[in-house]
Amino acid sequence: MALWIVRHARPLIAAGICYGVMDVQADAAETEQAARALAAALPMGAVLRVSPLTRCQQLARALCASRADLQARTDPRLREMDFGCWEGVAWDAIPQAALQAWTDDFGMHRFGGSESSNAVLMRVARVWDEYQDDLDTVWITHAGVARAARLLAEGVRTLTHAHQWPLEAPGYGQWLQIGAIKQEIPPPGGCSSSPPAEKI
Repeated sequence: MALWIVRHARPLIAAGICYGVMDVQADAAETEQAARALAAALPMGAVLRVSPLTRCQQLARALCASRADLQARTDPRLREMDFGCWEGVAWDAIPQAALQAWTDDFGMHRFGGSESSNAVLMRVARVWDEYQDDLDTVWITHAGVARAARLLAEGVRTLTHAHQWPLEAPGYGQWLQIGAIKQEIPPPGGCSSSPPAEKI
């Protein structure tokens, strides 16, 4: 059995904008395309958990429309990181001092004043710990949650340095498949844009 971590389709927002919990819609056509690919790949009767943000809910609705065996349940813990006052601001317009403060205390600093990296890791860990080895489980979620799951697969539950945070994440409308979820898994080699699924 495996955990499938699916990223929403491309959001309808300009490139270079900081967005986390900002509720942005995803491209409708790309959402349908991702749903078709996912519907063809997922095993029957998988458990489906979904971020409450619209871009993930869109994909869940499209998926369930073609897979009657799947029933989506919204889980707020699968939302993206909250960037606080920097939500909707261009990354290159955020003061360097704010970015440096986050880098200097990456685990505990609340970038934007709302949520620290360790807080994100802790809430994703709570969902992770509920995973049952004998069930295929699907999370429709975000890049930040996928990165947190990579850390959890490696047994990392506390961050102290920015370099610990994985750079790799599934592309828009793509997914990461993690097997042997309760065991520590060696660090992955990277995430490519094709094929849509990556296994670790």
